[in-house]
Amino acid sequence: MLVLAVETSCDETSVSIVRDGKEVLSNIVLSQIDIHQVFGGVVPEVASRNHVLNITRVFDKAIKEANIKTEEIDLVAVTKGPGLIGALLVGINAATAFAFAHNKPLVGVNHLAGHIYAANIENDLKFPLIALVVSGGHTSLVYMKDHMDFITLGETLDDAVGEAYDKVSRMMNLGYPGGPILDKLAKSGKDTYNLPRPYLDKDDYKFSFSGLKSAVNNIIYHKTRKGEEINVNDMAYSFQEAVIDVLIHKLKTAANEFSVKQIVIAGGVAANSRLRQRVFAEIKEKEILIPKMEYCTDNAAMIGAAAYYTYKKEGSLENYQLAGYSTLNLDD
Repeated sequence: MLVLAVETSCDETSVSIVRDGKEVLSNIVLSQIDIHQVFGGVVPEVASRNHVLNITRVFDKAIKEANIKTEEIDLVAVTKGPGLIGALLVGINAATAFAFAHNKPLVGVNHLAGHIYAANIENDLKFPLIALVVSGGHTSLVYMKDHMDFITLGETLDDAVGEAYDKVSRMMNLGYPGGPILDKLAKSGKDTYNLPRPYLDKDDYKFSFSGLKSAVNNIIYHKTRKGEEINVNDMAYSFQEAVIDVLIHKLKTAANEFSVKQIVIAGGVAANSRLRQRVFAEIKEKEILIPKMEYCTDNAAMIGAAAYYTYKKEGSLENYQLAGYSTLNLDD
């Protein structure tokens, strides 16, 4: 099955051609990071307008790079949510128009499922498994007994991990996106600021990072009032270790409770070098899958990978009726 997949849930305009959920023939990703850096974060309306400007040429480039003809495509897939609703609708309208014009079946894909199935592109998911999805907009622990069988064990109650990174980076006037910046600075730092670990109840799988973010803000505020400098390397390390302590504790607890065969870590924050290092060092009894770097951040190849199994389970949409959802659970 040859799938043309579209991803526009945030600020990446991406189209990919994927065969049988595995073989990526092309994966074009046009990022808007340079555009949004001046604002210190993604501006939804700006993201939507840039998707409109670029979506057609990204379609053309993906098809050309895959070296296929339009009639060879078997299925059109697009992210239906969760995400920025204006951005989502650009991709949905483009995918729907393409599918209708070429008489191809259409399927909507959950963005979080896409992140998980990014790990299935170059490896094989083994069930049961636990997936930790960590990105700028999401922090979720998910249990899977089989393909497309999701049970969300816990999510963040406030900030997502990547969002917390961005806000802490902004507090320290370091720039956007915060994840790569803090990860790099932390390599030269020490855990000197004794930040709290927001475990909540250690036996459940909910997350909360707003208190940790506030703790960083309070330290910066009081140090500044006293005329004292913040050691940015130490603050980056202290913050990152606090976040990763919580993620690994919850992940290990869930993996042991559900006796899983495999752990998947996916999403943009899965590219974090310290998270990767610590997970492999501290969880040795389980097989761990992390997608390669290019499939961690938002991209259409992961949507094409998930679409193959989505179509097998649900079939295609009737009458090309597909809505976008700013919030959408994997269980829905």
